[in-house]
Parts: sequence; C-alpha cells; structure tokens
Amino acid sequence: MKHLRQDSFSPLTLGLFALVTAATLVFCVCTGSVSIPLSETVRVFARALSGRAQENTSAASIILNVRLPRVLCVLLTGSSLALCGASMQGLLKNSLADGSTLGVSTGASLGAALAIALGITLPGIPFAGTMVMAILFAFLSLIIILTLAYRLDYSLSTNTIILLGVIFSMFVSSILSLVITFASDKVKNIVFWTMGSLAGSSYLNALVLFIVLLICGTILLSLSRELNAFAIGEANARTIGVNVRRTKLIVLITVSVLIGVCVSIGGSIGFVGLVTPHMVRLITGPNHKRLMPACLFGGGTFLMLCDLVARVLLRPLELPIGVVTSMIGAVVFVIIYAKARR
Repeated sequence: MKHLRQDSFSPLTLGLFALVTAATLVFCVCTGSVSIPLSETVRVFARALSGRAQENTSAASIILNVRLPRVLCVLLTGSSLALCGASMQGLLKNSLADGSTLGVSTGASLGAALAIALGITLPGIPFAGTMVMAILFAFLSLIIILTLAYRLDYSLSTNTIILLGVIFSMFVSSILSLVITFASDKVKNIVFWTMGSLAGSSYLNALVLFIVLLICGTILLSLSRELNAFAIGEANARTIGVNVRRTKLIVLITVSVLIGVCVSIGGSIGFVGLVTPHMVRLITGPNHKRLMPACLFGGGTFLMLCDLVARVLLRPLELPIGVVTSMIGAVVFVIIYAKARR
C-alpha cells in the first residue's frame, strides 16, 4: 500500500500545483500593456461566475474579451505540449525527444500553412481545415522520422533521432519557404503564424483545446504505467504484459493529434515539451504517474509566463511567444545534451 501511495500524487500536492497555476493565470490576466488592479480583476471574475451583468468598463472588456480567452488558450496549449513531451521522452527513452526537436511541430506547421495558403476549410469550425491538415502532417512526420531512425539505428539512440529531426526540420522548412513564396497575399499571416502566437485567441479556440486535451490527456495519463515499463526496456516491458506495438501506436497518434491542434491554433511554439518535463522531473522524479499530471500544470504555467514576457518585454510592441520559448529552449537543449554526453 505504501508503494501505491508513492506512485501517485496526494490531494495536497495536486492542490498546490493547481493553486500555483491558478495564481499565474490571474497574474497574467492582470498584467499587460495596460495593467489592471487585482481587486478589479477579481471583481470582474466574480460577476462573470455569478452570472450578473458586467459593468460597462474598459477593464471588464479587456479582461473578458481579450486577455482571458488568450490566457486560457496559452494555458491549455502549454499543458498539451508538455504532456506530449513527457510522453515522447518516456516512449523513446530519450531525454531530448519533443515535437520541436523531432520535427513533428515543423511538419504540423507545413500542413497548417498549406491549408492557409490553399484556403482549405471544413464546414462548422472556421479553423477546422487548418487543424486537420496540421494533425495529418504531424503524424506523417513522426512516422517518417521514426521509420528512418529504425532503419539507420535500431537502438534509436539520441544522436540518431536528433540528427534526423534536425535534417527533417530543415527539409520541411525549405518546403514551407516555398509555400510562403507562392502564397502571395497570405504571406504575412503565414509568417507571423509560424513564429507562434496566441494573440486574438477566442473562447471557441479554448473550448476546442480543452476538449482535445481532455480526450487525449486521459488516454496518455492512462498509459503512465506502460511508459514506466518502457524505461526498463521494450523486452522487459513485454515480459510484464505490456503490448509494446499497441502502446507505441496509441501514444504516437495521440501526441500527433495534440500537437496538430496546438499548432493549428497557436502556430509553431517550440521547446515547451522539452523544457517543462525536465523542470518538473526535478520535483516529481521520473515516475510517469506523478510526472505526467504535474506536466499539465507545469506546462501551462511555463507557457503563461512566456506569453507574459512576450507581451510586456517591449510593450506596447508584442513578441511572438515562439521566439521566447525558443530562446529558453535552445539554452536548456544545450545543457541537457551536454549532460547526456557526459
């Protein structure tokens, strides 16, 4: 029983993670090019939750129509990308595995850019065409990279996967540049979108992210035991009853869907899935039953703070959030790689 209790979070620990995330959300809603007092923000939230009519003030309009939907989308995107990173690192036994380092995000970006350039749409949801193309290209990218890695190095070593990820990203980026060249009037939208930005996000975007994260997150969290088994090797995982092929397929498809949806809404936001699991692992340890739930909170908190930096660093100008995460991620990537080499 003691071992079982140590495998999962206590309600107090989960409560602390949730409290930090909620406090970060409120702080990010308060802060921006126009700072709003905490008391005013809490009052607007209270009136919205109670269903009472809002006062016709600029603060209420900024909070409810601009900042809250954006911060909610940032929170859900960060949680999704961090969970994907932790799942891929566990599946591949590779501390550098992530959608951005493996080229999956770049592939999803190509799919979404093609949808924007060609005007591909689906009835119902305005951004559904972009989302479907991003998911499809993310999955295809992951399959291509892992297939090549297996052919060249059956052990799936860190060097092989990262090298193939870099080569694939360069190849896809060249195709993306070609798409931008012929996109004519849509060039500006595609270029800004490829930098990663959740400016102008809506409650519909947040709802889609929440539903997809709820479904895919539940699937990935349910596989935490299997991902723990992968840490001791595929052969040992088979001996304790893990269906290795089925687990790999489910994780890869689920991760591709999550990354594809995030890219279709927020553009290419790199390194969240690389940085967050390593920071969280210092607190929770390597056990995926603790690591993966913590990544949901840690990823959301990390990306909300990055988005805040992007909004206030050069205000009133705004940096793309992907620029901030890439700067941080590049440093962390070098540190992790140096430690792995040692």
